[in-house]
Amino acid sequence: MDVVRDAVLVAAGLGTRMFPTSAFSPKESLPLVDVPLLTHLVMEAKEANIERLHVVVSPTKSFAPWLSDRRDLHALQAHLDETLFHATDGLEVHVHIQHEPKGVGNAIEAALDAIDGPFLVMLGDNLLMDTHASVEAYAPSTASKRLVEAYVRHGEATVGLMEVAEDDVQKYGIVGMDGQRIVSMTEKPSPEDAPSRLALCGRYVFPANTQDLLKTYTYEAHGDLQSIALQQHWMKEGALYGVVLDQTQWYDSGAPLLWLKAQVDHALRRADYSDDMRAWLEERLND
Repeated sequence: MDVVRDAVLVAAGLGTRMFPTSAFSPKESLPLVDVPLLTHLVMEAKEANIERLHVVVSPTKSFAPWLSDRRDLHALQAHLDETLFHATDGLEVHVHIQHEPKGVGNAIEAALDAIDGPFLVMLGDNLLMDTHASVEAYAPSTASKRLVEAYVRHGEATVGLMEVAEDDVQKYGIVGMDGQRIVSMTEKPSPEDAPSRLALCGRYVFPANTQDLLKTYTYEAHGDLQSIALQQHWMKEGALYGVVLDQTQWYDSGAPLLWLKAQVDHALRRADYSDDMRAWLEERLND
Protein backbone atom coordinates (compact mmCIF):
# COMPACT_ATOMS: atom_id res chain seq x y z
CA MET A 1 0.00 0.00 0.00
CA ASP A 2 1.27 3.48 -0.89
CA VAL A 3 2.43 5.59 2.03
CA VAL A 4 0.91 9.06 2.39
CA ARG A 5 3.92 11.38 2.50
CA ASP A 6 2.44 14.62 1.13
CA ALA A 7 -0.17 17.05 2.43
CA VAL A 8 -1.84 19.89 0.51
CA LEU A 9 -2.86 22.77 2.76
CA VAL A 10 -5.44 24.85 0.89
CA ALA A 11 -5.08 28.43 2.08
CA ALA A 12 -5.68 30.54 -1.02
CA GLY A 13 -8.98 32.19 -0.12
CA LEU A 14 -9.10 35.91 0.62
CA GLY A 15 -11.29 35.43 3.68
CA THR A 16 -13.56 38.35 2.90
CA ARG A 17 -16.01 37.40 5.67
CA MET A 18 -13.18 38.10 8.13
CA PHE A 19 -12.46 41.59 6.79
CA PRO A 20 -10.91 43.87 7.85
CA THR A 21 -8.61 41.50 9.80
CA SER A 22 -7.92 39.18 6.86
CA ALA A 23 -7.22 42.16 4.61
CA PHE A 24 -3.99 42.57 6.61
CA SER A 25 -3.24 39.11 7.97
CA PRO A 26 -4.26 35.71 6.52
CA LYS A 27 -7.14 34.13 8.43
CA GLU A 28 -5.03 30.95 8.70
CA SER A 29 -2.59 32.92 10.85
CA LEU A 30 -5.19 33.98 13.40
CA PRO A 31 -4.53 32.71 16.93
CA LEU A 32 -6.74 30.19 18.67
CA VAL A 33 -6.20 31.76 22.09
CA ASP A 34 -2.38 31.66 21.95
CA VAL A 35 -1.39 29.37 19.06
CA PRO A 36 -1.78 30.37 15.39
CA LEU A 37 -4.27 28.28 13.42
CA LEU A 38 -1.52 27.53 10.89
CA THR A 39 0.69 26.08 13.63
CA HIS A 40 -2.10 23.74 14.71
CA LEU A 41 -2.52 22.56 11.11
CA VAL A 42 1.19 21.98 10.58
CA MET A 43 1.45 20.02 13.81
CA GLU A 44 -1.58 17.94 12.81
CA ALA A 45 0.09 17.09 9.50
CA LYS A 46 3.30 16.07 11.27
CA GLU A 47 1.31 13.87 13.65
CA ALA A 48 0.03 12.06 10.52
CA ASN A 49 3.69 11.39 9.53
CA ILE A 50 3.57 13.79 6.59
CA GLU A 51 7.01 14.58 5.15
CA ARG A 52 6.19 17.24 2.54
CA LEU A 53 3.74 20.08 3.12
CA HIS A 54 2.39 21.88 0.04
CA VAL A 55 0.82 25.22 0.97
CA VAL A 56 -1.46 26.64 -1.74
CA VAL A 57 -1.87 30.41 -1.53
CA SER A 58 -3.19 33.27 -3.63
CA PRO A 59 -0.70 35.61 -5.34
CA THR A 60 -1.10 38.23 -2.58
CA LYS A 61 -0.78 35.87 0.40
CA SER A 62 2.37 34.97 2.29
CA PHE A 63 2.85 32.71 5.30
CA ALA A 64 6.60 33.18 5.63
CA PRO A 65 6.51 34.57 9.22
CA TRP A 66 4.27 31.75 10.45
CA LEU A 67 6.31 29.01 8.77
CA SER A 68 9.60 30.35 10.14
CA ASP A 69 11.83 28.85 12.81
CA ARG A 70 11.62 31.14 15.87
CA ARG A 71 13.58 29.06 18.36
CA ASP A 72 15.67 32.17 18.95
CA LEU A 73 12.73 33.56 20.94
CA HIS A 74 11.88 30.43 22.91
CA ALA A 75 14.28 31.28 25.73
CA LEU A 76 12.12 34.31 26.58
CA GLN A 77 9.35 31.90 27.64
CA ALA A 78 11.30 28.72 28.24
CA HIS A 79 8.41 26.98 30.03
CA LEU A 80 6.45 26.82 26.75
CA ASP A 81 6.62 23.82 24.42
CA GLU A 82 9.59 24.53 22.14
CA THR A 83 8.05 22.68 19.18
CA LEU A 84 5.52 25.51 18.80
CA PHE A 85 8.36 27.82 17.84
CA HIS A 86 9.52 25.63 14.95
CA ALA A 87 6.44 23.70 13.85
CA THR A 88 7.76 23.00 10.35
CA ASP A 89 10.98 21.39 11.63
CA GLY A 90 11.43 18.08 9.81
CA LEU A 91 9.05 19.01 7.01
CA GLU A 92 9.79 19.96 3.44
CA VAL A 93 7.61 23.00 2.80
CA HIS A 94 6.60 23.93 -0.75
CA VAL A 95 4.48 26.96 -1.64
CA HIS A 96 2.21 26.89 -4.71
CA ILE A 97 0.14 29.70 -6.20
CA GLN A 98 -3.52 29.44 -7.17
CA HIS A 99 -3.65 32.37 -9.57
CA GLU A 100 -7.44 32.71 -9.68
CA PRO A 101 -10.08 31.95 -7.02
CA LYS A 102 -11.48 28.80 -8.60
CA GLY A 103 -12.38 26.66 -5.61
CA VAL A 104 -10.82 23.76 -3.73
CA GLY A 105 -10.35 21.38 -6.66
CA ASN A 106 -8.42 23.94 -8.66
CA ALA A 107 -6.33 24.82 -5.59
CA ILE A 108 -5.37 21.17 -5.19
CA GLU A 109 -4.38 21.04 -8.87
CA ALA A 110 -1.88 23.84 -8.25
CA ALA A 111 0.22 21.48 -6.12
CA LEU A 112 -0.14 18.16 -7.91
CA ASP A 113 2.78 18.48 -10.32
CA ALA A 114 5.00 18.21 -7.23
CA ILE A 115 3.25 15.15 -5.76
CA ASP A 116 3.66 11.52 -6.76
CA GLY A 117 1.34 9.28 -4.81
CA PRO A 118 -1.63 9.65 -2.45
CA PHE A 119 -1.89 12.83 -0.41
CA LEU A 120 -3.69 14.43 2.50
CA VAL A 121 -5.80 17.55 1.90
CA MET A 122 -6.40 20.05 4.70
CA LEU A 123 -8.65 23.09 4.32
CA GLY A 124 -6.81 25.91 6.01
CA ASP A 125 -9.77 27.56 7.72
CA ASN A 126 -11.02 24.32 9.31
CA LEU A 127 -9.44 23.23 12.57
CA LEU A 128 -10.30 19.81 14.01
CA MET A 129 -9.22 19.39 17.63
CA ASP A 130 -9.40 16.28 19.77
CA THR A 131 -6.90 17.53 22.34
CA HIS A 132 -6.93 20.85 24.18
CA ALA A 133 -3.51 20.86 25.77
CA SER A 134 -1.76 23.92 27.12
CA VAL A 135 1.16 25.56 25.34
CA GLU A 136 3.45 24.12 28.00
CA ALA A 137 2.89 20.54 26.81
CA TYR A 138 1.33 20.74 23.36
CA ALA A 139 -0.45 17.76 21.80
CA PRO A 140 -1.54 17.90 18.14
CA SER A 141 -4.84 16.84 16.67
CA THR A 142 -5.00 13.23 15.50
CA ALA A 143 -7.76 13.88 12.91
CA SER A 144 -5.52 13.63 9.84
CA LYS A 145 -3.64 10.69 11.31
CA ARG A 146 -6.89 8.76 11.58
CA LEU A 147 -7.69 9.45 7.91
CA VAL A 148 -4.21 8.42 6.76
CA GLU A 149 -4.40 5.20 8.78
CA ALA A 150 -7.81 4.41 7.24
CA TYR A 151 -6.44 5.03 3.74
CA VAL A 152 -3.52 2.69 4.38
CA ARG A 153 -5.96 -0.04 5.44
CA HIS A 154 -8.20 0.02 2.35
CA GLY A 155 -6.34 2.05 -0.29
CA GLU A 156 -9.31 4.13 -1.43
CA ALA A 157 -10.17 7.83 -1.26
CA THR A 158 -11.07 8.72 2.32
CA VAL A 159 -12.83 11.76 3.76
CA GLY A 160 -13.28 13.08 7.27
CA LEU A 161 -16.84 13.42 8.58
CA MET A 162 -18.38 15.10 11.57
CA GLU A 163 -21.95 15.05 12.82
CA VAL A 164 -23.66 18.45 12.76
CA ALA A 165 -26.94 19.71 14.14
CA GLU A 166 -30.01 19.03 12.01
CA ASP A 167 -30.53 22.76 11.43
CA ASP A 168 -26.96 23.06 10.11
CA VAL A 169 -26.97 20.37 7.40
CA GLN A 170 -27.89 22.99 4.78
CA LYS A 171 -24.45 24.58 5.28
CA TYR A 172 -22.42 21.52 4.29
CA GLY A 173 -21.89 18.60 1.97
CA ILE A 174 -23.79 15.76 3.67
CA VAL A 175 -23.20 12.05 3.05
CA GLY A 176 -25.07 8.79 3.42
CA MET A 177 -23.12 5.74 4.60
CA ASP A 178 -23.23 1.99 4.16
CA GLY A 179 -20.80 0.77 6.77
CA GLN A 180 -17.63 2.77 6.10
CA ARG A 181 -18.44 3.41 2.44
CA ILE A 182 -20.10 6.61 1.31
CA VAL A 183 -23.07 5.85 -0.93
CA SER A 184 -24.65 9.30 -1.35
CA MET A 185 -23.48 12.89 -1.21
CA THR A 186 -25.69 15.98 -1.26
CA GLU A 187 -24.43 19.55 -1.24
CA LYS A 188 -26.23 21.78 1.28
CA PRO A 189 -29.48 19.79 1.50
CA SER A 190 -32.55 20.87 3.42
CA PRO A 191 -32.96 18.99 6.73
CA GLU A 192 -35.77 16.86 5.28
CA ASP A 193 -33.66 15.87 2.24
CA ALA A 194 -30.39 15.19 4.08
CA PRO A 195 -29.29 11.52 4.01
CA SER A 196 -27.74 11.95 7.48
CA ARG A 197 -26.15 14.59 9.67
CA LEU A 198 -22.59 13.60 8.68
CA ALA A 199 -20.81 16.54 7.05
CA LEU A 200 -17.59 16.77 5.06
CA CYS A 201 -15.27 18.64 7.42
CA GLY A 202 -12.23 19.72 5.43
CA ARG A 203 -9.96 16.65 5.67
CA TYR A 204 -9.41 14.19 2.83
CA VAL A 205 -6.92 11.61 1.61
CA PHE A 206 -6.96 11.33 -2.18
CA PRO A 207 -5.24 8.64 -4.28
CA ALA A 208 -2.49 9.08 -6.85
CA ASN A 209 -4.88 9.24 -9.84
CA THR A 210 -6.43 12.51 -8.62
CA GLN A 211 -4.53 14.71 -11.05
CA ASP A 212 -5.73 12.73 -14.06
CA LEU A 213 -9.32 12.77 -12.81
CA LEU A 214 -9.28 16.53 -12.30
CA LYS A 215 -8.58 16.87 -16.02
CA THR A 216 -11.96 15.22 -16.55
CA TYR A 217 -13.83 16.89 -13.69
CA THR A 218 -12.72 20.40 -14.54
CA TYR A 219 -13.51 23.71 -12.90
CA GLU A 220 -14.99 24.86 -16.21
CA ALA A 221 -17.51 22.02 -16.08
CA HIS A 222 -18.26 21.95 -12.34
CA GLY A 223 -17.28 25.33 -10.91
CA ASP A 224 -16.77 25.40 -7.14
CA LEU A 225 -18.25 21.89 -6.94
CA GLN A 226 -15.25 20.43 -8.79
CA SER A 227 -13.96 18.64 -5.70
CA ILE A 228 -17.46 17.30 -4.97
CA ALA A 229 -17.70 15.91 -8.52
CA LEU A 230 -14.33 14.21 -7.96
CA GLN A 231 -15.53 12.56 -4.77
CA GLN A 232 -18.79 11.51 -6.41
CA HIS A 233 -16.73 9.75 -9.09
CA TRP A 234 -15.09 7.55 -6.47
CA MET A 235 -18.38 7.12 -4.65
CA LYS A 236 -20.06 5.74 -7.78
CA GLU A 237 -17.21 3.23 -8.09
CA GLY A 238 -17.72 2.12 -4.48
CA ALA A 239 -14.30 3.54 -3.66
CA LEU A 240 -15.02 6.42 -1.27
CA TYR A 241 -14.67 5.82 2.45
CA GLY A 242 -15.58 8.01 5.40
CA VAL A 243 -14.05 8.33 8.86
CA VAL A 244 -16.37 9.78 11.49
CA LEU A 245 -14.25 11.98 13.72
CA ASP A 246 -16.02 11.60 17.04
CA GLN A 247 -14.73 13.25 20.21
CA THR A 248 -13.50 16.10 18.02
CA GLN A 249 -14.34 19.80 17.96
CA TRP A 250 -14.66 21.56 14.62
CA TYR A 251 -13.55 25.17 14.61
CA ASP A 252 -13.98 27.48 11.60
CA SER A 253 -12.00 30.71 11.14
CA GLY A 254 -14.09 31.74 8.14
CA ALA A 255 -16.43 34.14 9.94
CA PRO A 256 -16.07 36.36 13.04
CA LEU A 257 -18.77 34.79 15.22
CA LEU A 258 -17.61 31.24 14.42
CA TRP A 259 -14.04 32.10 15.38
CA LEU A 260 -15.16 33.91 18.52
CA LYS A 261 -17.09 30.80 19.58
CA ALA A 262 -13.96 28.73 18.86
CA GLN A 263 -11.90 30.90 21.23
CA VAL A 264 -14.39 30.48 24.04
CA ASP A 265 -14.93 26.76 23.52
CA HIS A 266 -11.21 25.98 23.31
CA ALA A 267 -10.44 28.06 26.41
CA LEU A 268 -13.17 26.25 28.36
CA ARG A 269 -11.64 22.89 27.41
CA ARG A 270 -8.06 23.80 28.36
CA ALA A 271 -6.99 22.91 31.88
CA ASP A 272 -4.91 26.08 32.22
CA TYR A 273 -7.76 28.45 31.33
CA SER A 274 -11.03 26.61 31.97
CA ASP A 275 -11.65 27.54 35.61
CA ASP A 276 -10.91 31.25 35.20
CA MET A 277 -12.76 31.44 31.90
CA ARG A 278 -15.85 29.71 33.28
CA ALA A 279 -15.91 31.91 36.37
CA TRP A 280 -15.61 35.07 34.30
CA LEU A 281 -18.36 33.97 31.90
CA GLU A 282 -20.73 33.17 34.74
CA GLU A 283 -20.06 36.53 36.34
CA ARG A 284 -20.43 38.37 33.06
CA LEU A 285 -23.69 36.62 32.11
CA ASN A 286 -25.16 37.37 35.52
CA ASP A 287 -24.46 41.10 35.33
